[in-house]
Order: sequence, then C-alpha cells, then structure tokens
Amino acid sequence: MDRQGGGRPEVSDEEWARFSEQVARESADAPKEPSARARMVTARLRAEDEERARAGRRRFGRAPKAARNEPPGWRTGPAWQEMEGRGRGKRRLKAAAAVVAVAGLALVAVRPELVVDRLTGKAQARQDARDAAPLPAESVRPTAAPEAVYPDRPTLKEPFRGSPAAQWAEGAAGIEVPAAEDVNGVPRERVAEGLALAKRFLVAANLDPAVLRGERPAAALDLLDPKDTGRREETARAYEHPSREHDPLELFTRYDPAELKPVGEVVKVRGRMWVEAGEKPGQADVKVDYSFVYPFVKIGGNPEDVARTVVRREATFQVFHGRERGAPEGRLWLYGAAQDIANSACDRPDGYLHPGFFSDPRDSGPAPSGTPVDPYDRSKGIDTGRPEGCGTASRS
Repeated sequence: MDRQGGGRPEVSDEEWARFSEQVARESADAPKEPSARARMVTARLRAEDEERARAGRRRFGRAPKAARNEPPGWRTGPAWQEMEGRGRGKRRLKAAAAVVAVAGLALVAVRPELVVDRLTGKAQARQDARDAAPLPAESVRPTAAPEAVYPDRPTLKEPFRGSPAAQWAEGAAGIEVPAAEDVNGVPRERVAEGLALAKRFLVAANLDPAVLRGERPAAALDLLDPKDTGRREETARAYEHPSREHDPLELFTRYDPAELKPVGEVVKVRGRMWVEAGEKPGQADVKVDYSFVYPFVKIGGNPEDVARTVVRREATFQVFHGRERGAPEGRLWLYGAAQDIANSACDRPDGYLHPGFFSDPRDSGPAPSGTPVDPYDRSKGIDTGRPEGCGTASRS
C-alpha cells in the first residue's frame, strides 16, 4: 500500500466504496430504537393489561397473570418465536408418547397374556424354567415325583414348556450306559456288550425316525436272539394286523404320519439302566426303565396346538456267558417288557399313538376314570397302582 506524507496511507476510491457498503450492512442488522409512536402503542397496551388484571382481582379475589399484549417487533419477536419453537417440540413429544401408548394398548388387546403373565408370575416362572440347569443322570430310582412346575401349555417354539421334561436330556444322550462289572459268573466284557446292545435296542425302538413313522423296526429286531421266533412272529402279526391283543406299541413307539407331525426333532428322555444277577449262574439281567416325551401337532388341526405324549418302558434283557447257555454274542434275549402311555386314546387299538389336544371337543372319546396319575412320577414301577381301563394323566 502506498503512503502519503506524514506516514498516513493513501486510500483508493474502490476501498472507500467497499468500506461504505460494509458499514451500511452492519447498520441494517443493528437493533433500531423504536419510534415515538411505537413507544406510545406499547405503553397503551400495557396499561390495558394492568386494568384487566385489576378488574379480574376485584371480581374474583385473585388477579390472573397479565398477558403480554405487546406489538411484535422490537425485543418481542425473537423471544416469542423461540418459545413457540419449544412449544412445538413439546407437542411433538406428547404426540409420539400418545402413539406409543396406543400401540401398547393394541398389543395388549391382541395378546393380553403379555400383561397377565407378568402380573401372575407366569413370565418369571417361564424364565426360571429356561434358566434351570439340566438334571444329572438318574442313577437310582427316585423317591418322589418331580416337583410341580408352573402349569403352562407347550408351544411350537417351546414344546416342553410347563413340563419336567424341559430339564431332561435329549434323545440317545438320555440313555446312559453304566460301567460294566463281572456279574454272577458273566465276565465284564460280556456285561458291557449287553448294556450297549440294550441301549441300541431302546434307540432303535423309540427314537429312530423311521420306526416312529410306523416303518418296520428291522434294526431293533436284529438285536434279539434269532431263536426267539415267538417274539418275531408276534411282532410281525402286530404290524400286519394291529389289535388290542397284538399291539406294536408294546415294544415300539409309532404315530400315524397322516394324523400327527412331530414338533421339531427332539425327544426328551430320562431313566436308568442297571445289571442284576440272573436266576442261574452265568446269567446277568440287564434292566432298563426309561420315559420318552414326544410333542406333536395334528395334521389338519390347529397348527399351534401342541400336545405331548409320555411313553414309559421297562424291560429285562438276559445275557449269558457262553454260546451254549443262550443268546449268542451280539444278541440279547428279551425276557419281559411293560409299557405305560400317557395322553393317548385307549379306545383306538390300531398300533399308533393318538394324543388328545387342547382344541379337541371335550366330549370326544371315552370318559377317563380313576385317580389321575402323574406320568412323570418314576418313583414307582409301571405296574404299581396302575388303573384299569382308561386312566387319567395329571399332566403331560
């Protein structure tokens, strides 16, 4: 920049023009002192507000808060606009809260159990059941029935809800083979083989999906002594012409795929296996006592109505030392078996399970009789206190 005499810089005409425009803009943005007329109008409006306030106090005994009756403009505009913005924000929050409340009421109207279950404690009971640890393996006969759980209906997502079986092992993992020992002259190796074969039979007869669908249990029959022709003939007769006297359900679990569909692939299992000395030296009896829980839905029925059937089986397999004493190696002799089935129609001896469903008509089937029996009570044998005819299960 060039300087004039005395050290003062020389300012060009363009710089003076830009400076003048800047000053004009800043002057336009600065607050302006109201005119005399504006001050007179403001004073008059305030006087009217005070007069109304005094009149209200004389009439009602208490003066209402005077409203600001000032003209828009100097000092009033920006503040009131800011308050109006806050008011709109509050109204939006209230509207959003109202929408959430209406949606909540609609959900409760459609599914009232969400609130009822929480108030009655059922929701907490369900969560406690989900968090419960699996039961340890059953090593001896229980002394009492399982503790009562909160009564609850099964669902497609939780088919064992409301049942002690929720804490049971799944499938073949629930059939644990104990350690083998020498028993009554039968060496430990032969006893171990008998235990393993007994497990294979239980799995093939009660967990094999093909057998459950009603197919012939060839794998299970192959584990039995081929000299036991009577057992094989009886099984063949039961499969070809099922009846009350020749029922496949005595040894094998079956359902009709045209009537039922399993819920998932899990079957809950609990029980125990042990060995006792046989009647004669060189004979060991492998004894089994297991309960199986099957969840089903009905084909063509309510697709969300889940029913459970509980099948308990007791059996004795005889193991001999030496081929000349009985069953050859790799085979078992089935000495005896008993079964108890809870929640299956007893008036349809066609060799299939027929569970009752919640949505079934109340007057369908014969009326049950006798004292209700807990199918989860494993503290007694099957034949102990077994009712005649169609009994009643206290739960499933």
